[in-house]
Amino acid sequence: MLPNDLLEKKHMNGDRFFVDTNILLYTFDVKDDAKRRQARLWMDLLWQSTAAYISWQVLQEFYYNAVKKFSVPPDQARIAVNAWAQWHPPDVTLGMFERAWFWTDQTQITFWDAMIVSAAERVGCRWLLSEDFQTGRQFAGVTVVNPFKTDPGGLLA
Repeated sequence: MLPNDLLEKKHMNGDRFFVDTNILLYTFDVKDDAKRRQARLWMDLLWQSTAAYISWQVLQEFYYNAVKKFSVPPDQARIAVNAWAQWHPPDVTLGMFERAWFWTDQTQITFWDAMIVSAAERVGCRWLLSEDFQTGRQFAGVTVVNPFKTDPGGLLA
């Protein structure tokens, strides 16, 4: 857990963190204790700082994979989706599609990854927390951070 003064400092700075599906899934992973602990550390930080953002796509991916691949009971997965839906998911619009098409054309990332980047941009996130992108890669004002190789306190300093 991070000291409250660091959490308040981060929130006051206005930095926003977009959370990709893998972090959500690892909070339920009983096979990888290290990743589960790190995911929960990030999630605790994000709940306390109110700096977390997410997309409907991420919530859909979480629900499907949690139930099908991680054997999370559907009622537990639904509770989690309802809670994380408080993290400001933007409505999916044609503008988000167009921005995703831009990213697929310019960077050759998949359409689904481009929708993640587009959503992170839409809600003004500085950081994209994901292990599925190259750490340090930048998409306009959004920088990718692998939350399983980065201590949350490092971004708070």
